[in-house]
Amino acid sequence: MKLWQDKLRKIDPYVPGEQSDAPGLVKLNANENPYPPSPRVQELLRGACAADFRRYPDANGSNLRRALAKHFGLGEDQVFMGNGSDDVLALCFQAFFASGQPILFPDITYSFYPVWCDLLRVPFERVPLQDDFRIDPRSFDRPNGGVIFPNPNAPTSLGEGPGFIEDILQHNQDCIVIVDEAYVDFGGVSSVPLLEKYGNLVVVQTMSKSRSLAGLRIGYALCAPELCAVLDAVKNSYNSYTMDMLALACGTASVEDDAYFRETCAKVVATRERAAKQLRGLGFTVLPSQTNFLFATHEKHAARAIFEALREKDIFIRYFNAPRIDNYLRITVGTEEEMDRLAAALQEVL
Repeated sequence: MKLWQDKLRKIDPYVPGEQSDAPGLVKLNANENPYPPSPRVQELLRGACAADFRRYPDANGSNLRRALAKHFGLGEDQVFMGNGSDDVLALCFQAFFASGQPILFPDITYSFYPVWCDLLRVPFERVPLQDDFRIDPRSFDRPNGGVIFPNPNAPTSLGEGPGFIEDILQHNQDCIVIVDEAYVDFGGVSSVPLLEKYGNLVVVQTMSKSRSLAGLRIGYALCAPELCAVLDAVKNSYNSYTMDMLALACGTASVEDDAYFRETCAKVVATRERAAKQLRGLGFTVLPSQTNFLFATHEKHAARAIFEALREKDIFIRYFNAPRIDNYLRITVGTEEEMDRLAAALQEVL
């Protein structure tokens, strides 16, 4: 080993779903929206002028910040934005988890959380989910440096109500509580109304899922003005231009087209319920989802074997080789045609 190699950062990175653009592929492994973004976004993209890109974007993202504040009934000083919710969450880890005490998150949850902890040297403890994969709010009743969890949770797809969130907030008033709402628009209950009452609450959302803008990387945090100010300070300490002007313009157009947003979310939810019924008819146990994906296990067939057999048929779903969930599959909700193709392939495989 070269002498300098032991000074390099050693870390196990986050592994996203497999990407492929092979023709005929049914891609149900990355929780992407099967429908195109708002027609307003498409019109804006068609008319984009390359000359505009000579200039730096608005570092404050004023138009998008204003649109989001209006959409949620908040002040503009309660909105923070970044390159997807992953960027926003990484900044939250840097801004709010600096006490030296371990932060808490579920043992089955978004697998990026421990990666950020390792990268930023934030101590953490995993809180075990209950046998039914629900979060026990009492498990967070211990000294900590912060709390973070998705609602609905991923990859379990299960969501909790506002009373559950408020319970955790009431028992953790001396730290920041982050609720990651990446999937909330597909049937979950948002914690945004609790911001008025709890100054230590941070709600993080994304436009990648429900607004079909995964390729533009738009995420945001909603929180008290003083917390937004800290996030802005952290962001501006290394890159004041975190979002490009095209993302800012398209994000604004999407937020302003509320009717299309609600229409596509409703279509995904309807297809999800139909697909869940199909899977149960094939012998799967499917958890009650409030997301744009299904979390399922089969009573007779191993998840890995199903995953590999579907892959041979050019149908990509997600398999996690992880404790407690290594016999479960996460299946993104696609179009009705894609879910029918999945069901037909599963009939053959099983």
